[in-house]
Amino acid sequence: MAGIDPFPRSYAKGVRLRRRSQRVPGEAGGAAGTLADLEAWLLGEALAVGDVLDFFEAFCWRMAAAMPAFERASLHVGTLHPQIYGFAWNWEAGDGICDEIQVAEDILATDAYRRSPIFAVIERGEAFDRMIDEDTSAHYPLLRELGQLGYSHYMALPLTAAGGTGGGGQHNLVSLATRQPGGFTETERAGIDRLLSILALHVARHIDRRISANLLDAYLGPAAGGKVLQGSIRRGVGEEIDAVIWMSDLRGFTDLSARLPGPAMTALLNAYFERLAGAVIAEGGEILKFMGDGVLAVFPQGEGAASAALRAARAALAGIAALNEAPPAAVAGARDIWAPLRTGIALHEGTVFFGNVGSAGRLDFTVIGPAVNTASRIEALTKELGREILISQAAARDLDVPLDDLGEHRLRGVAEPVRLFSPKG
Repeated sequence: MAGIDPFPRSYAKGVRLRRRSQRVPGEAGGAAGTLADLEAWLLGEALAVGDVLDFFEAFCWRMAAAMPAFERASLHVGTLHPQIYGFAWNWEAGDGICDEIQVAEDILATDAYRRSPIFAVIERGEAFDRMIDEDTSAHYPLLRELGQLGYSHYMALPLTAAGGTGGGGQHNLVSLATRQPGGFTETERAGIDRLLSILALHVARHIDRRISANLLDAYLGPAAGGKVLQGSIRRGVGEEIDAVIWMSDLRGFTDLSARLPGPAMTALLNAYFERLAGAVIAEGGEILKFMGDGVLAVFPQGEGAASAALRAARAALAGIAALNEAPPAAVAGARDIWAPLRTGIALHEGTVFFGNVGSAGRLDFTVIGPAVNTASRIEALTKELGREILISQAAARDLDVPLDDLGEHRLRGVAEPVRLFSPKG
């Protein structure tokens, strides 16, 4: 759930601007019309709008055309995601901008969130409906800012139709504001209430899909998650792609698992994976699987894929070195057991099948093929050869950095010897 209703267009720490639109009323729809026209649109054409930003922007312009007192609005929704609390869309007639923002979980601990008029709406589903005066301005910093800009009335209303709560039980809401003397009239308020009951159904539809996308991204990765959401769910459905394959493994994992308690081992693995996965994602790679202590990732082939994979590998090793120096509190007292962490990373280029494999009732979206097996065998040699990064000739040919030539090596299950390289230094 978005935790701050910011104004003007500056956002607090933990709130990230994702997208911005500034379509004029004719482009967004709703250059003219009545509340009845807007209701008809909600029950008809709006069902074909697949993007929340486009939908909310069009709704706001149509609302402003039908009710000139309507000058500012925001939509706040919760989601299910390990790091994201929710999303919001902020629109204002004056600048014609509609922003989509993302709010991190840590926003919940801030004073700005707890002193926002939307706090009680999000947490308890309680409607907020106040005229903006000295008393409300003293209690709510947002309303003080709005009052200074000439606003007279602010409402934050829960969307209570079916699906009115977002991920994690937070209440979805819409806020509305006007500069009209005396605020929204009783007639306007009745029209707003009627429209919001329909709007709530649209929001539920959009948010269900967004939650599905977030969960698929978190568990499968954006590329695989997107394919599943688009309908690639049948066993055997997929495609062949050329990619640089990343295979890495934490050394001594079995021994660590036996010596560290479960919670400490989990904390250590999370910190370790955060360094590796963060490095891969920062360079455009796709994490496909965490396998115990191992990571399988791909960098889809294109200009610079091998260089991106090598930069990610170096960044991951730097991250692990930093982790060894400054471990999380949960394992800092057990450094004599686990420190230092070491890993081996293999990079290999080849053609893989990217798609669904498994049984009829339990599928996995992953990559398979001889190139994946080769990458796994190369990674197994990192300890034997005393190198943290090993690169096959297939991947090395696209690199323009100094490399040590380690010669040809026989790999178990691979017919031909593979020439291996490692970064100098």
